[in-house]
Amino acid sequence: METKASVSPATFLDKIVVPGDVVLDLSSLTNQTIKLGGGLRQDCDSISVMKAGKLKFSKPNKYWVESSHKRYVPSVEDNVLGIVVDSKADNFLVDIKGPAIAFLPVLAFEGGTRRNIPKFEVGSLLYVRVVKANPGMNPELSCTDASGKAAEFGLLKDGYMFETSTGLSRMLLSSPTCPVLEALGKQLSFEIAVGLNGRVWVCFLMPFLELIGYWVVLFSSCSVTCSMVNAASPSTVVVVSNAIMNSEYLSGVQQQIMVEKLLQRIK
Repeated sequence: METKASVSPATFLDKIVVPGDVVLDLSSLTNQTIKLGGGLRQDCDSISVMKAGKLKFSKPNKYWVESSHKRYVPSVEDNVLGIVVDSKADNFLVDIKGPAIAFLPVLAFEGGTRRNIPKFEVGSLLYVRVVKANPGMNPELSCTDASGKAAEFGLLKDGYMFETSTGLSRMLLSSPTCPVLEALGKQLSFEIAVGLNGRVWVCFLMPFLELIGYWVVLFSSCSVTCSMVNAASPSTVVVVSNAIMNSEYLSGVQQQIMVEKLLQRIK
């Protein structure tokens, strides 16, 4: 009689997987709940891979396949940068670089009611959370966290937005702080919001926030703030965006060297 060998996810963690690989056997789990991110699907008692990449895990129980793509595939609980393309009576239509336009209900804001519906112009940049992402359906967004608070979600004013690969976005949000952001934060004063859909927004702080000989990096699952000295010139915007976009395939040391050479050009 043929017996089915159980599959342990530890065997595949941080290793390259390809479509068709079975990375987990649910029949071997008892009283455990897992969450599946992008690139994985459930086939009866097996969890199989849908796209090539590295299998990743985050506590307490989420698995996903990390890969670098230009096109974003929406996944629940992803924090993304969206551009308003239209507004309806009940929803804002938002482009999140996915296969379909997402919708943001007008009440999906902290304390949202019919009396205080926000107004966004076409082209407005929003920091939002994906709450529903089913195949064949338009993704649903929200401007609140899981507890219903606004947190850092909402309209992003001013600043400069540019696009990257989804792999670079995840690298920028990694912990400890990504070396390129740490190196830039020691010399420049700016705020950055990173969306898992491959969009990055950078806003430079005003001179009165200048701090001499001191830098701080605040990290969260969706945004990073770096501050030291003022930086607001167009050349600085170009340097920061280029440094971030060129860092994807560089080691930590290479990223630091690159930042030092780029900053010398604007001094």
